[in-house]
Amino acid sequence: MPSLPRTVLRVVTAVALAAALGASPSPRPRLEVVASFSTIGSLVRAVAGPSVAVSDLVPTGASPEDYQPTPSDVRRLRDADVLFENGVGLEAWLDRTVRNAANPHIQTVVLSEGLPVKDGNPHLWMDPVLAKRYVAKIAGALSKADPDGREGYQSRARAYEKQLDALQRDIARQIATIPADRRTMIVFHNAWEYYNDRFGIRTVGVIETSPGQEPSPQAIADLVRLARRYHVRAVFAEPEYSPKLAQALAESAGIATVTNLYDDSLGNVPQVHDYPSMLRYDTKTIVDALK
Repeated sequence: MPSLPRTVLRVVTAVALAAALGASPSPRPRLEVVASFSTIGSLVRAVAGPSVAVSDLVPTGASPEDYQPTPSDVRRLRDADVLFENGVGLEAWLDRTVRNAANPHIQTVVLSEGLPVKDGNPHLWMDPVLAKRYVAKIAGALSKADPDGREGYQSRARAYEKQLDALQRDIARQIATIPADRRTMIVFHNAWEYYNDRFGIRTVGVIETSPGQEPSPQAIADLVRLARRYHVRAVFAEPEYSPKLAQALAESAGIATVTNLYDDSLGNVPQVHDYPSMLRYDTKTIVDALK
């Protein structure tokens, strides 16, 4: 007898167990899906719909660049049908975690694969135009894993892509209100290259050029000179990183510090609960600081 697909086998097992216990079977997810971190998870949830169970490995508020996986992460991967990761070296810890899970059935999807990566920078999703490419890949992978749900995945993906088109236009309108000579940023880590290239902002300098590697005093002095030369109005960082370096640089340059941008992670506040709200929040924060 041919083996049953995992999605069918899961439902059959649940029904059989419920019958044996004399209970009504509870609804089971069509798929068990894992996203490497919450920003990716937000895109996946928008396409997957309510009948797919989606979980994130890296907790909201933590960085996927230096995350330390736990035994529960291995268990989730062991039971998963599909894993979505960003790639380009962002989740350096993930390959080993997947190997430890030893799940021969899992479908791994690298969302950045085949997209225009710039200088090894993994933060492609910060450009809504490239995020649409992620959404198309997500819909394709879910449709492959669950052909019966294909129509729903594709329909939700098309609707979400329209939302991202509107988001891109809205961000462009807001950035256009910043005087052209003020569209410059110094950032803690270079998560903003794709966003800034899309919307016409110049990244003048980066404090932490590699994850966990603090800049030398000479590098900080160089950033102070760049801030003065290009009349940078603020240094931008994220809540998951210590603000001390950004504050020290800002004080030396006589400019403001913004420490509440989001990119690698969604926020633990309602204003930043998914990908579109994250970019809207970030855009307002940037515009307020640079205007």
